[in-house]
Amino acid sequence: MDNATVRFDGDGLSLCADAFGDPDAPPVLFFHGGGQSRRAWRGSARRVAAAGYYGLTFDLRGHGDSDWAGDGDYDVRAYGRDVTGLLDAFTRPVVLVGASRGGQASLIGASQCPAAVSMIMLADVVPRLRDDGVDDVRRFFARSVRGFATLREAADALATLNHQGPADPAGLARAMRQDAAGNYFWRWDPRTVDPRFLNPPSEAEAVAAAAALVRCPVILVRAELSNVVTDEGVTDFQSITPQLQVIEAKGVGHMFTGDRNDAFADMLLSYLPVPA
Repeated sequence: MDNATVRFDGDGLSLCADAFGDPDAPPVLFFHGGGQSRRAWRGSARRVAAAGYYGLTFDLRGHGDSDWAGDGDYDVRAYGRDVTGLLDAFTRPVVLVGASRGGQASLIGASQCPAAVSMIMLADVVPRLRDDGVDDVRRFFARSVRGFATLREAADALATLNHQGPADPAGLARAMRQDAAGNYFWRWDPRTVDPRFLNPPSEAEAVAAAAALVRCPVILVRAELSNVVTDEGVTDFQSITPQLQVIEAKGVGHMFTGDRNDAFADMLLSYLPVPA
């Protein structure tokens, strides 16, 4: 299925998206995790478009082809404000789908415009994450900021993060940029991974406060092998958001939407009504 690249206004920044399907169809907005890009959700967006929806996969601020924040604001609430700004572009309620950082942004954005969101589906994210489980992500980001001499080095670092076997470096070329010396860097602003923005206590409180205000159905797809979502985190989420439904993705870890996510698309489509 062909797609169009479009741009939207967030909270004062221009955000890039790939759009699949009929713009007049019910919109489903996809948001990736920190350090990823809109391409992480392409498979699922194509699937929902084929089912009669308008699927849009966004680059978060500071990622991919979206604007970098001139003031370096990559607090979770800034991402949430971007989602809130996007909601104004649609004349009918939208479905929000978010992985990790994108899920946090979806909850915060939806809390500010509850009537504009019909459903939220989250990929392995709860308001209060297991902090030592974020250490793998912190190490990956710290390594990435230094750059990689080859695409193979980058692929190996990504495979370590995802607890998978060796990755194919050829598929990373579009997701990376090179400096004058030929070193490879992910296509995101290094300031997005400042330690101040990686699961500080204020982040959990901001997401929890937003989750308490959300009234639409919320579905959590929990990764069976997640190192950041715990039973306690899920129970806490359910106490804050009573309408929360939890389903488990078997045999996958926290970053399971980073490559092929056909199984996730199947779960999403099972919750979406037949588009009018």
